[in-house]
Amino acid sequence: MNGSRWCVVLLLIVVCGCDSPSPTSEGIPIGEALGEGNSEGFARATEVRTFRFPRDHGPHPAFRNEWWYITGNLKSREGRRFGFQATFFRSGLRPSVAPSPSAWRTNQIWMAHAALTDLKRVVHLSDERFARQGAGLAGAAVGPVRVWLENWQLEQAQGERRWQLQLPAEDFELDLTLEQSAPIVLQGNQGLSQKSATPGNASYYYSIPRMQVSGRITQGDREHAVTGLAWFDREWSTSALSTDQEGWDWFSLHIRDGRNLMFYRLRTKGGGNDPNSGGSVSDGSGLVQTLGPESLSLTPLRYWTSEGRHYPIEWRLQLQGEPSPWIVKAILEDQEMALSVHYWEGAVDVIDERSSNLLGSGYLEMTGYQ
Repeated sequence: MNGSRWCVVLLLIVVCGCDSPSPTSEGIPIGEALGEGNSEGFARATEVRTFRFPRDHGPHPAFRNEWWYITGNLKSREGRRFGFQATFFRSGLRPSVAPSPSAWRTNQIWMAHAALTDLKRVVHLSDERFARQGAGLAGAAVGPVRVWLENWQLEQAQGERRWQLQLPAEDFELDLTLEQSAPIVLQGNQGLSQKSATPGNASYYYSIPRMQVSGRITQGDREHAVTGLAWFDREWSTSALSTDQEGWDWFSLHIRDGRNLMFYRLRTKGGGNDPNSGGSVSDGSGLVQTLGPESLSLTPLRYWTSEGRHYPIEWRLQLQGEPSPWIVKAILEDQEMALSVHYWEGAVDVIDERSSNLLGSGYLEMTGYQ
């Protein structure tokens, strides 16, 4: 939801001189890692801009932080269910870098996260990688669009609507083709997504809310042919959590009637809802309804706890104008990303509270509640 959250983590990695740190049992709580930091010299998201594609699928190095983020729900031919996540994060250490003949000199560092939820095995697997942008280890380019960190990569293939994700993680491998099946949605105010009242504390944010997925998942010597739906988010900014914010809950939901709902709830340190929370409902025709904090209510129903971090893994979501509340429920309780940073990111079902009918599926991301 907010790419700036990783900046402090990446800076710590550089300071420690470590390309591939091993996560500790404690990790780094995201909410604690996000201060304003040093943003002098970086561009800020302050006004509505014109988006141009495919150029804006590529990098925006004038901004401190950026991410490419895909989540989805898949099924094998035998009906076996999987959830997956693939995220590439770019962070600028300083606004510019002095010319140098060295291929290693760079002001950009990268982190990538990957995860697989296997419902049959009742397991959530995750992995991460880090690299400097120097010497071609990581980066992003346009013509064609490509984002990579070592041999993890996301690239456009055979036109602007088709993408290829190749991600050989430690305990699994994703080889997926993603076909855009809904128009791009500019989130917030025509793509300007305000995160707090502070001027410039905003991002440029768009989504491809519905992508048809096909390909394979490999675990050990087992290969699964899979199909399903994915959500693709893009965001770049030089912002961070403000002093009165402590975290967020982010929902991306595919409803079977063709609607796509995204909503991020920014949480204040007192436990309330930040007035800059927001999202959208869109459909396949390009119709988009912007959602403000008054457009829906979110009520946690059940929590899962990990080492003092509490995550609501079941919610009641009441969308304004919807006759019945939706229950958003994790398909597996433990989908925590226990890596160098700790957060919960996992596959969910959407259920009609009155009829108990399955309405759809999606993904939920949360920072921990203390």
